[in-house]
Amino acid sequence: MPRIHTPRLVLIPATGETLRAELEGNAAFARALGAQVPDEWPPELYDESAIRWCIAALEREPAFADWGMHYVAQPVESDKDLRVIGGGGFKGPPDAAGLVEIGYAILPSHRRRGYAREAVDGMLAWAFADARVTRVIAHTLTELVPSIGVLRSAGFTFTGPGDDPTEPDAIRYEISRDAYVATKDTRAAARFVIG
Repeated sequence: MPRIHTPRLVLIPATGETLRAELEGNAAFARALGAQVPDEWPPELYDESAIRWCIAALEREPAFADWGMHYVAQPVESDKDLRVIGGGGFKGPPDAAGLVEIGYAILPSHRRRGYAREAVDGMLAWAFADARVTRVIAHTLTELVPSIGVLRSAGFTFTGPGDDPTEPDAIRYEISRDAYVATKDTRAAARFVIG
């Protein structure tokens, strides 16, 4: 399970241990993750049901370890001293058509600093490093204007209503491999580090 490093962030893959610790509270989560956890954790739309969904996905599908939830962390002093500022990741490995879905959320106190876009760039770098991936999609809500702005700035295009019946108000954005490659030099650099 590699960590995704961008210039200002480290995306740390969630594990069963860290996810279960989140359910216990911020102190247990901080110990399990080995990072600072602000009092305002978790971000909106990342709740107990999302955590339990991630735990079930890890138990059901081993590939979810590389294609699941990541904690978005900011180095405080160095890459060894981190503060969690958001979450995001994938809803699973590429499907038969080469499609993966991403999502992300940044804590309110850390918004409007480009962290969401940088995290998305890191996730896109990871996704398109896998030759199976042809497209990356993301769902958001029409009222989440900043989220739409992040997706547009990252090169995603609006493709219409979402296709998840549990989120009837969602809209869908996507970016193809070709569009990603054409704009790769405008993105935050990313590297992958095991451990």
